[in-house]
Amino acid sequence: MTRSKRLGAAVGVAVLTATVLAAAPATAAAPTPASRAATFQFPENARRQIPLLQAAGVIRKEIERRSYTGYAGIELEDAQVALWWKGELPAGIEQAIGTARSIAPVRVGAAKHSLRELRVAGSKLRAAFPPEHTRIKYAVDGSEVVVGTHGSAGLALRIPDVDVPVQVIDQGAKVLTSRRDDWAPWKSGADQINGNSRCTTGFPVRNGNNERFILTAGHCGSNGNQIHDGAGEFIGTFTADNDGHDIALISTPGNVDNVMYVGGLDSNVVTTVVGWDWVYPGEYLCQSGGSSARDIGGPVCGLRVEKFNTDPGDAVEARQVDGQPAVRPGDSGGPVYGPAANGGVIAKGINNYTYVGNNTILGFQDFGTATRDYGIWIVE
Repeated sequence: MTRSKRLGAAVGVAVLTATVLAAAPATAAAPTPASRAATFQFPENARRQIPLLQAAGVIRKEIERRSYTGYAGIELEDAQVALWWKGELPAGIEQAIGTARSIAPVRVGAAKHSLRELRVAGSKLRAAFPPEHTRIKYAVDGSEVVVGTHGSAGLALRIPDVDVPVQVIDQGAKVLTSRRDDWAPWKSGADQINGNSRCTTGFPVRNGNNERFILTAGHCGSNGNQIHDGAGEFIGTFTADNDGHDIALISTPGNVDNVMYVGGLDSNVVTTVVGWDWVYPGEYLCQSGGSSARDIGGPVCGLRVEKFNTDPGDAVEARQVDGQPAVRPGDSGGPVYGPAANGGVIAKGINNYTYVGNNTILGFQDFGTATRDYGIWIVE
């Protein structure tokens, strides 16, 4: 999937709320939050998944440790974790499942195809069709590859033989989704201004050299851009732009804090980001984009993870289960997260896109990909 720069002069970003906000004097006194304690409560469908996520994490850790050819996917079902596997389970996976079952029920399903096989099929499909018209996703149970299209009439009749079943779905055109006055150390979920375009600050992170950054969406800027908050105060410099995965870092001389806004536009309600984790199909998440905070007074929840794309972007897609907008223009770069067992939230990803005519879908880049790209983790 090719991707051009979307901020500044790019016409496609004009929809991302090109609002110029008045700058406050740089010497203005920084406000202080009334409280660091969060009052935000996750919906019950997300809270009851905490033991399932812990069990899934045990298995995923073992999968990341070695290159297992039979792995197809892990998903969260109503009351158990489902691991999809092609062929016999290796001893290391058997042991991980045993440990996971001490936390929550785990079932193992037989996959017709491994994730590796689905990715090979996806690469053949990408080579056969113009990337701007196809988005390749895989079924977590290893059953098929899903081709999302836009404006490609008759595409289903021209699918090449890729040795796995292929389903074609017309999802419509993709649209990028690019709090008012934050202060240093910078937090997650605040307004992020680049010229005339507004995004939302993502997660506060650091690397192995203890350098501090804000993780955000790559289409929210270009390397060297100066990023400000909603009151015009300088946050930092856009850097390490990775258009392939649509993520980037903002270097922050004023430091960052592991705190995230979860209230409305002018609210000081915050919670603590206590770490990060992988994403699983079936998982319920929330997102705290700035535009959504303006419109509904808080985060968007009820985002159920559905699909992982197999194209080079490796994005994840979730659907808002109540049919409400999953994301709005200006939410790009903002945090996608789940509940932590001991309070606070777990970082899951960064807002990237939705679809024309179907804004119940949120496309986001998972935090695990950002960790691989940049060697970063959540600031403590």
